[in-house]
Amino acid sequence: MKVMQLLPELNSGGVERGTLEIARALVQQGHTSLVVSNGGRLVPELEAEGSTHIQLPIYKKALSSLWQIRPLRKIIEQHQPDIVHVRSRVPAWLTHFALKGIPASRRPHLVSTVHGFYSVNRYSAIMTHAEKVIAVSDSVVEYIRQNYPTCPPQDIVRIYRGIDPKAFPHGYQPTAQWLNQVYNDYPQLENKFLLCLPGRITRLKGHETLIQLMSQLKQQYPQVHALVVGGADAKKQAYLDELQNSVQQHGLTEHITFVGHRSDIREWLALSDVVLSLSNQAETFGRTALEALSVGTPVIGWKRGGVAEILSQVYPQGLIEVDDQVSLLRNIQQHIEHPVTVAPVTQFSLQDMCQNTLALYQQLLQRK
Repeated sequence: MKVMQLLPELNSGGVERGTLEIARALVQQGHTSLVVSNGGRLVPELEAEGSTHIQLPIYKKALSSLWQIRPLRKIIEQHQPDIVHVRSRVPAWLTHFALKGIPASRRPHLVSTVHGFYSVNRYSAIMTHAEKVIAVSDSVVEYIRQNYPTCPPQDIVRIYRGIDPKAFPHGYQPTAQWLNQVYNDYPQLENKFLLCLPGRITRLKGHETLIQLMSQLKQQYPQVHALVVGGADAKKQAYLDELQNSVQQHGLTEHITFVGHRSDIREWLALSDVVLSLSNQAETFGRTALEALSVGTPVIGWKRGGVAEILSQVYPQGLIEVDDQVSLLRNIQQHIEHPVTVAPVTQFSLQDMCQNTLALYQQLLQRK
């Protein structure tokens, strides 16, 4: 098979990671993997693993992007992929117009992946105009069915995103060297019961809920300390300042630590006693929650979106009805008083995700 994946850029994020994972699986199984994007820091890794990267500026939500239709058509005609797999709305629109100019007999099969709960409009509808539409969770299947009823239900295929259990092994412990460095940088974390809220600093991630929680916990449980693992990009700096002021006003400076953007997320998840998932909106999947459960750290989170799907299968005792602050507090208290370890996770593997995606490609090819 020859498969061409299209996405805006290759810097960081779930869409990018999923693209690399499928590219790697294709190469490992003897297929040809092509990726079209505007480039980014993950390109060297992609190419080192045997894929071909073709740079094209298909990332701007602007009319000027229409100039890329002809170059994209040329690339598709030159490489003649069997499958074109679009993972984002701008590339999906450009591909739509590029394929129109290729005779039907020479057109590749078209697959899309709906990675997010996009705003519902004609612009987003393009993600449902493919022969097969991959949804990354049951919540996304439901979103497509409710908002895009013209998308045939039999063409929607739920393929959960997955993680490599070898990268997040059950019972994983950070090295002594790493721990020494952390306790050197953040002495306030030593011998504490750590509640971790991972994720970028945005209004969506539930940081205000964490501050309220710590206000309620600090008197009864002085050994509890909260960790915020995630950085703020330049546009979110004002919100980070706002959060830090709120921490100060609540008298929590000694109880909440912001460690910024970290590339060693596995270590932080393993160091934590409980990981929280408190996003104000449903997440399509909830990869970080799965990574925490995989290393054996309990996750407590709101019962919605992909996180609820993961928790209901792996750690149902961590599910809390959305915005039920009383149950959330009670559940955390229970975990403080009776610490638990999560059983090894056997679902949601990267291998399953790759196998199911490649099987879907093969299924389309057999239609010819």
